Formats: sequence, C-alpha cells, structure tokens
Amino acid sequence: MFTFTQGLFKFDFTDHHAILGVSLDAEFSEIRKRYMRLARRLHPDTCPFESEADKELANQLLSKLVSPAYNKFSKESERDELFVILKNLSNTVNQQRTQIKLTTDAAKQIAKSGDYQKLYQVALDDLSDRQYESLDKTLEIIGEISELNLAYLIRKNGTPTPPPTPPPTEAPTKPPTAKANPLVDQACRRAETLISTKNYPMAILELKGALKIDQKHSLSHALLALCYLQQNQGTMAKIELKKALSLNPKQPKALEVKKLFEQAASGKTAKKGTGKATAKTEKKGNKTDQGGGFFGGLFGGKKK
Repeated sequence: MFTFTQGLFKFDFTDHHAILGVSLDAEFSEIRKRYMRLARRLHPDTCPFESEADKELANQLLSKLVSPAYNKFSKESERDELFVILKNLSNTVNQQRTQIKLTTDAAKQIAKSGDYQKLYQVALDDLSDRQYESLDKTLEIIGEISELNLAYLIRKNGTPTPPPTPPPTEAPTKPPTAKANPLVDQACRRAETLISTKNYPMAILELKGALKIDQKHSLSHALLALCYLQQNQGTMAKIELKKALSLNPKQPKALEVKKLFEQAASGKTAKKGTGKATAKTEKKGNKTDQGGGFFGGLFGGKKK
C-alpha cells in the first residue's frame, strides 16, 4: 500500500528509523517514547482528525507502517538483526558513495558540511515535528528523512567531497559569496511568523537552532535581538544587535532594531524633561503603533 523510492529505501531496505522519525543513533528508550506519541496520534480512539478519510488513513499508517517499524526495535533479537543489516548497508553506501545522487537540499548540506552530525539532528527534528501533522505529507516526509539517513551514513563512514580546485587566473578574483543555507532560511521564516504573533520564546528557540548551523547569519542575530528587546531583555538584545551589524552593517532588520533602541532612548529623555507633555506624547505614540508599528515595517506593513 505504501511505497518509497528515496534514501535508504532505494537499497531494498525498509528504513524503520525514517518511518518513526528517529535518528539512526537513537536509543531504544527514545524510540519507544516516539512510538507512544505516534500511536496516540494515529489510533482511531485518540486521533484528532475529523474526516473519516483522515481517520482511516491514520489507522492504516499506524497498522501498516508505524507499529511494524516499532516491532523491529521492541524485540532485542530483531533489534540486533536490524543493526547488523544497517551496518552492512552502511558499507554498501560507502562503496557506492560517488555514484549516489541526493535529491533534497538538507541531505546535500549534510553530505558536504563539516559539522554534519549537528546539521543532521536539526534537519531531522524539523521533519519529524511535521511528519504526522498533515497526513497527505507523511509519505513524502518519510522519504525526505530517509534521504537524511542516507547522507548521514555517507558522512559517517567517509569524508566530505572536497570542492573542485578553481583554475589559475592572473587577475585577482572576488571572494566567493556564501551560499544561503536552506535550513537557516526556513528557521528564520518560522521565527518571523512567530514574532508576528508575539510568540517570542518559540521564535528564540528557532533562531538559536539556526545559529547552531550558521553562527555568522546576520538576520538570525537581528531577529534574536528583536525578540530579546520585546521581552525587555535589553542587554541580550544589544549583544545580538551588535553581532548582526558587525556581520552586515546594512542588514535591514538589524537597522530597524537599532532604530527601536534609539526611539526608546529618546523616549526616556523626553519623559524626564517634559512632565505632563509626556502623557500626550505617549498617546500619540500609541496611535502610531496601532496604525502598523514596528511589526508592520518588519513583516510587510506600510513604512513611513
């Protein structure tokens, strides 16, 4: 009923780790915890889906994929057998690594990145969080996770493919522009959505995850500065803003946050010297905020 053609499935291997959305290095306790969560979501008595079609699909996924995958781990003898098969598959993958073509951006990044283990875990966490949310995407995401697993095995037993040596040139060339990392870009987009709904704690988690992949991503630092500022953590906000501007002095979001700091500083000065006039000024400021405010400028609103 369910077929897969990506990642480790291409080697005539059922990727039980991908079906459950767990790391290839996951301990059994972690696997069991993940299975219990999926079973509650997919079981007919506890699933949150409203349509009969979704309920039936959830039941099929549980009985045909999730439960059989977990059974491979629940018995020690079958678990040991699976790990032997996986080890042999790892050797096969290593022998054929130059002929293997990865299809997803995240898998390609893992195959080339120096810190491939951290990148693998971040990408896996992102996919597993969405794996069984929308059931029409479940099979696609299982395939993408198996791609991550394939890339991970390539790196675990080998070394990253070195970049091609550029041809010699007489004239000096410009330094190459850093390529955007799709995982970092996705995290920033999710953070911006969370910021627009004032969910700053979750936005901070997204941005910290992005910076684990790319510590020199100026937009991530700028958005993190904004989150800290909105939570009245001025010192942390200043630190992140300084990092953002040092990496890119013209970063638009960082410049917007810098303006907020300047407005806050001028507002405090005005309050000390104007007395009753401060109240009128604050009322005007509130009206301005209601008309769009900073979030309008950052995330698509009208700018003055």
